[in-house]
Amino acid sequence: MQFGKDTALRLLIVDDSVEAAEAIVSGLRNTGIAVRPSRPENEGELASLIASQPQDLVLAAREARNVPITKVMQVVDASGKDLPVLVLLDSVDETRLMETVTLGARGVILRNHSEHVQARVRAEWADLEARRTQRRLEAQIRETERRCDALIDSSREPIAYIHEGMHIRANAAYLEVFGFESFDEIEGMSLLDLIAPAKVEGFKQLLKQISKGDAPPRHETEARTLDGNQFPAVMEFTAATYEGENCLQVILRRQEVDPELAREVEELRQRDQATGLLNRATFLRSLEDAVATSAQNGTHHGLLLLEPDHFNRLLQDIGLDAADSLVAAMAGRLRKAVGPNDVVARFGEHQFAVLTPNSDHRQTTGLAEALRSAFSENVLEAGDRSLSTTVSIGGVLIGEKIASVTAVLGKASQCLQSASGVGGNRTELFDPGAADRAEEERIEAWVTRIRDALDADRFIMEYQPLIGLHGEPVEMYEAYLRLQGEHGELVPPLAFLQIAEEHGLLWEIDRWVVGKAISVIGDRMRAGRQTTVLVKITQASLQDNTLQQYIQEKLAKHGADGRMLVLQLPESKVFTHLRAAQEFQAQVAPYGVRVGLEQFGVGLNSFQLLTHFNADLLKIDRSFMQELAGNAEHQQRVRDIADKARELGKTTIAEFVQDAGSMSILFGAGIDYAQGNFLAPPGPNMDYEF
Repeated sequence: MQFGKDTALRLLIVDDSVEAAEAIVSGLRNTGIAVRPSRPENEGELASLIASQPQDLVLAAREARNVPITKVMQVVDASGKDLPVLVLLDSVDETRLMETVTLGARGVILRNHSEHVQARVRAEWADLEARRTQRRLEAQIRETERRCDALIDSSREPIAYIHEGMHIRANAAYLEVFGFESFDEIEGMSLLDLIAPAKVEGFKQLLKQISKGDAPPRHETEARTLDGNQFPAVMEFTAATYEGENCLQVILRRQEVDPELAREVEELRQRDQATGLLNRATFLRSLEDAVATSAQNGTHHGLLLLEPDHFNRLLQDIGLDAADSLVAAMAGRLRKAVGPNDVVARFGEHQFAVLTPNSDHRQTTGLAEALRSAFSENVLEAGDRSLSTTVSIGGVLIGEKIASVTAVLGKASQCLQSASGVGGNRTELFDPGAADRAEEERIEAWVTRIRDALDADRFIMEYQPLIGLHGEPVEMYEAYLRLQGEHGELVPPLAFLQIAEEHGLLWEIDRWVVGKAISVIGDRMRAGRQTTVLVKITQASLQDNTLQQYIQEKLAKHGADGRMLVLQLPESKVFTHLRAAQEFQAQVAPYGVRVGLEQFGVGLNSFQLLTHFNADLLKIDRSFMQELAGNAEHQQRVRDIADKARELGKTTIAEFVQDAGSMSILFGAGIDYAQGNFLAPPGPNMDYEF
């Protein structure tokens, strides 16, 4: 399952502590899971949320008092929904684990171990989606089996289902061949009883092969009817299931004594008499084979459905008695326009189908356009009449993403109706891989732009000042990376950093950012300005063993003081790459370079991280700045962070400050620096008057 911003986890958190619940949500969001959380205050609210809104997962604290865990399980059970419950524990022992099992919860989560929280949530969510998918597929299978059963009943071919050598199902054509009036007469009868005595021994050997799973797909034998008449027959075997039982599908065909006559009869059976093209049943078997190979091997085939435009008007012009001549003329034109390997059939009264094997999007589109032109650019001869007609064509590129006959025909029919509905003489092709191909092209273009920006120095920096709230003013800016667009516009990093990460380009971008910041610091120093510059780096730099040497070389080249450079890492990335972050900090410390934490305060225990990682600056996560002046909970969180940071001697920064009310709260809380568009937006120049 794909986790990301396009798929939101609908999460119910039952916990007396709002802060603890928010910490869980923030931790999940930091790992890329989009969360839509709800937190009920009482049992009634819990029942209402489950009944009125779709939910994916419940996290219930074992020690919760507002809604005890037993009540949570009762409400979930009473809802009748497939809603997994995970129990939040501070620690686990044998007693608590068995208690959880007895309650019926899916498992436990150690709330103070974020990696365990994320892993269990992801696993349980994936299991839930798998169960939902299975239920959908089972419903589709039941519907497909129902339709197949109806098709078998109406089929002219004799078809039976055999389980352990006995008949468990047979259609009317099969009963008719052997002279039975109803299935009751043949139910439970051995297939051997319908074989001529001279062929019984050979057929027994065949049944043994069938029981071992290596039956031949086709077997020639002699069958006998209820009254003892014998006739040569061919049996085709296919593994199948019927009402949940593994069985064998048998298609019986009478074989003519004259091989040439048999071949002609088989040919006639497969053809449409009016056009000479394959009939619908034969074409569907070819289509089923093509869909199966796409599902198994990932091959691509093209299906095209074709209809003449304004068919009823054409019939009025030539008369109903000439309808077969018109259809035959169209079939002749179609036969000449397709390739030697294409399969062509009359699919409906005036509808034709073309299956072009091993065909990609370009080839299938080309064939569709060639067929359209073959009709629009030529006169059609129908009997003694010459007609000018056009066709509408709807098609599908068959592949792994649409490996279902029902889906393929449905999409092709939709495209045909769409092409016909806007006037005809058009082709419309559904390609399930078109979005993927467009996305691949988009990503490839971005990778090229990023590489070009690195090589040609097309990245630029914008600078936003940090305003000191206490003490003497200090000249400090945060540098923001921007990419110069094709038309001079500035592209923010969120548009391309994910692609850069997927293609291993983050470490190069980090180097450019760090190098640019050092050169700016050097330039400011030569101008007599002591300017501290904060830049963001990614976790990719923690794996770059040469970055420390690069920083040393750049500081020496530009004559810059390393104490003016602050490298920022997200709290969540330091938490998950703690050892690498510690080593990196130790490597750059001799040059005076400082390392700070951004997005601070949303972890399960942010200050516990500081016992392992001695960050110089703490930038509070911007989520706490949202409507800070009117959110008492956020205000308290900011004060707590400021108080603890002051005790530890850490500098605090609040970003994304939006209004004067927030500034007053930050000042009163003792936050050291503030930044945001309310104070000064980022710009290309360092010209703020501190």
